[in-house]
Amino acid sequence: MRMDGSLAEGVDPGRSGGGGSEYAAAWQRVKRRLRAELGEDVFASWFARLELQEVAGGVARLTVPTRFLKSWIESHYLDRVLANFRSEADGIESIEVGVRGPMAQPRAPVAIAKPAASLRPPAASPLVSEAHEPERAGRGEAAGDLSGAPLDARLTFESFVVGRSNALAHAAAERVAGHEGSTPLYNPLYFHAGVGLGKTHLLHAIGHAAKGHGRRVIYLTADRFMYGFVNALKTQNALAFKERLRAIDVLILDDVQFIQGRSIQAEFGHTLNALIDAGRQVVAAADRPPTELESLDERVRSRLAGGLVVEIGTLDEALRATILHSRLEAVRATHPAFEVSPAVAEYVAKAITANGRDLEGAVNRLLAHATLTGAPVTLETAETAIRDLVKNREPKRVKIEDIQKLVASRYNVSRSDILSERRTAAVVKPRQIAMYLSKVLTLRSLPEIGRRFGGRDHTTVLHAVRKIEKAIGEDAALSDEVELLKRMLQD
Repeated sequence: MRMDGSLAEGVDPGRSGGGGSEYAAAWQRVKRRLRAELGEDVFASWFARLELQEVAGGVARLTVPTRFLKSWIESHYLDRVLANFRSEADGIESIEVGVRGPMAQPRAPVAIAKPAASLRPPAASPLVSEAHEPERAGRGEAAGDLSGAPLDARLTFESFVVGRSNALAHAAAERVAGHEGSTPLYNPLYFHAGVGLGKTHLLHAIGHAAKGHGRRVIYLTADRFMYGFVNALKTQNALAFKERLRAIDVLILDDVQFIQGRSIQAEFGHTLNALIDAGRQVVAAADRPPTELESLDERVRSRLAGGLVVEIGTLDEALRATILHSRLEAVRATHPAFEVSPAVAEYVAKAITANGRDLEGAVNRLLAHATLTGAPVTLETAETAIRDLVKNREPKRVKIEDIQKLVASRYNVSRSDILSERRTAAVVKPRQIAMYLSKVLTLRSLPEIGRRFGGRDHTTVLHAVRKIEKAIGEDAALSDEVELLKRMLQD
């Protein structure tokens, strides 16, 4: 099952009394009910990664990626999940929640369910990726200590592929990691980006480089930070937890958007203040800017936004081609007979546009085909292998109102400003961008778009469309901004 709950791949029909597909469909209805009952923020924090593994003997076995999520769901939501599941499917008597291993997580899927050991990625993978090490219980955690999550040896500055969309983030990360002065350069340094664009890669790279300079580093996911804090409270070692965390030189925190709970957020805020005030470096990453982390306390958001905030943009075709070439070269180091023609590589780089992780999956699938069949990789086999990675689904229906709201929010104006007669530069530019997106992303006619923008004439809309088209061709930054808005509206 994907993280958005769109597929329930973990269900084993053979162990579900032959009704695996029925339980899978029921599970999708359960997740929709939970989303409606609890709201998007709570659902995304606690249930987006809750997957149905199987139903056997009346027991629905669910899995999550970390022990903290398991503990939290069992303590706060297990009865609600069971009640919803019973209402959607017959024969459900109880629910068990387990922690799945890294191989069970639906990331970078391979064509073969259990590939041979020869298909594992080489140790020095140059792919821009966000692979997480499995959560492990350090010995010290039982005593309220905080050992931190292990750094992935593959994710270094040397293996990071730099392009236009991530050059600023890469430069800032290198400066922070190599800085030896008593006062941090950018504090905190905050990255935000969508899935698979390299923010976790940069966090691990900073950790490796900072350790190489003799600095004390702790890398934590939000789940691990919350688990450590809750565990310290349970064992009455909260003071030791805080002292351990504040005695480091560099705190690296990933997936900040998942930090939940008033007391946990308060401790996180206190830790940020203590480290920054003491001149210790803080590096954080999330899927959105600090100002858009609505679930976080306002003071924490303000503190995160007070340093250097860097957005990592989407991968353009040139960067995707470079990442793919580097990944293929790394695979050839361990599989010399593996060959992918330039035509196939060009097709993959053009077809897969979402993120670097999908490129990783594509290479794994091509390697599986070549290794297991012995046949050469052709365009036809490549198309078949990566079919489900290609964004060929029906585009989302975009409403003009959604465009107006998003553009207004992005440019710090109100929707009423965009619909008004105001002609200041701060309003005209977002208005014209919104008109352009309405023409590109909807089937509405120019007169209809004009009516939806305060009753304007269709010639005004046409002028706006042509002006933005011309500006996009001349201004790379504006082109990236408009492309990002398109993706946000269509995803």
